[in-house]
Amino acid sequence: MTEYEEKKRRLKGQIQIYAKEKCMVAFSGGVDSSLLLKLVCEANAQEPAGREKEASFPKGVYAVTMQTQLHPACEMEHAAKTAEEIGAVHMTVLADELTEAGIQQNPPDRCYRCKKYLFTKMKEKAAALGIRTILEGTNGDDLHVYRPGLKAIRELGIISPLADAGFTKAEVRSLAEEYGMSVSSRPAMPCLATRFPYGAVLSYEALRKVEQGEAFLKSFGLYNVRLRIHQETARIEVNPEEFPVLLKNREQVISCIRHLGYHYVTLDLEGFRSGSMDVGMEI
Repeated sequence: MTEYEEKKRRLKGQIQIYAKEKCMVAFSGGVDSSLLLKLVCEANAQEPAGREKEASFPKGVYAVTMQTQLHPACEMEHAAKTAEEIGAVHMTVLADELTEAGIQQNPPDRCYRCKKYLFTKMKEKAAALGIRTILEGTNGDDLHVYRPGLKAIRELGIISPLADAGFTKAEVRSLAEEYGMSVSSRPAMPCLATRFPYGAVLSYEALRKVEQGEAFLKSFGLYNVRLRIHQETARIEVNPEEFPVLLKNREQVISCIRHLGYHYVTLDLEGFRSGSMDVGMEI
């Protein structure tokens, strides 16, 4: 058995245990949470081998998406559609991180504050539904980069099955592809606050500008797109092999970004890299 197959066996076995009662999955609609939701629904639908189905098995799976302005509006629609395809009950919980989580000044521990706020609200929702088990989609790669939000997840007792099984992002995508999931190749879409340096003042107006700018850039068929904001400068990150697409449409890109209010438009020659605003931060 390969290491990957052993990880799959261990992951599915653990999820089988969680799925014996009601489960809530923190669901963004990205590949990590979608795979996790798929596995929980699969396990939840199975009968215990060799005996009658227990009254407590299965109880139902709830996919909960936090409705927040820190993510593009289209992400909510995608999450609802994906949850429906997988077969889980989909619910949304309203949240206002900028005013309630203390992140308006984009502090270095922004992710901790945000996750603490969001998952506290999710635990309240779970308690109202009589759910004790909440799962979320952190993967093994996330444990080796700057992710202060993981501390909040652990403090609140939220379970991270993919990370616990050592599943890397590549392995998550591989398993999602094995299941024929449409999200298997979907690019990651972290919250829009990650486009600003720590210490920058965050506002919903600034977030919407980034959302509009990235949507325009994606209209050219680009895969990974980030519009990083440094005061009056907008720094574009895309995969290096897609630089020619931007250069071909250079005048349109400049016009769009300047129309959003940025005086300078730059292309980052290092290309796209996740967490580029976290350079120098300790894990």
